[in-house]
Amino acid sequence: MKQAMIFAAGLGTRLRPLTDTMPKALVPVAGQPLIWHVLMRLRSAGFQRVVVNVHHFAEQIVEYLRSNDSLGLDIRISDESGMLLETGGGIRKALPLFDSTSPVLIHNVDILSNVDLSDFYLKGLRAGAMSAPDALLLVSERTTKRYLLFDDSGRLTGWTNIATQEVKSPYSNLVVEQQRKLAFSGIHLVSPSFFPLLEAAPERFPIIDFYLKHCAIAVIKAAIQPNLHLLDVGKLDSLAEAEKFIAAK
Repeated sequence: MKQAMIFAAGLGTRLRPLTDTMPKALVPVAGQPLIWHVLMRLRSAGFQRVVVNVHHFAEQIVEYLRSNDSLGLDIRISDESGMLLETGGGIRKALPLFDSTSPVLIHNVDILSNVDLSDFYLKGLRAGAMSAPDALLLVSERTTKRYLLFDDSGRLTGWTNIATQEVKSPYSNLVVEQQRKLAFSGIHLVSPSFFPLLEAAPERFPIIDFYLKHCAIAVIKAAIQPNLHLLDVGKLDSLAEAEKFIAAK
């Protein structure tokens, strides 16, 4: 079974005043809510089960999905109304809602891209047969200030902010200049082999920090996407660009 999780619990503060009355997931782009675009891409890629975490105006997302018959998918709600758990804590809380024998594709609700999600999921399965990665991160050579660091084998070794020179890594002797710098897309795949580590984690934590903490003992690898077209619809001035992105596709 192909299964995925959509992060839809965020406050969407950069999209205010729209998100003063609705969740980011329901902000319209090209006549449909952001979550509709992500769900349609997952459905067309063959995903059957999708977990959606909710917090900010949670009831609006639940009602939208209910009134639209879950868009033909097996959608399950992970309710974070009591406390926003961040990305890692969100995955941890949602684990009981998944088939524990299949990988989970994680997708931010505010990301639009040209990524072939089915191919990415299959890459994770194929990679698992060869080198058993615990997580697969979709990355590209996109220019940014913050990069994930990978060694020659494509294994995660750390993170850096090139503007501040900050580095995070479990390796005390890491030489940043010898690592490959790649930008994270907000799309990743978590293998069932990683579930026990997540279950043992605290209730609330960011997933990237979790990956960085465990990358010396867990196999966390890069899946490089050439010619990546990706748009983070996180700010008001990105909405017009998102309309053009959808129209072009």
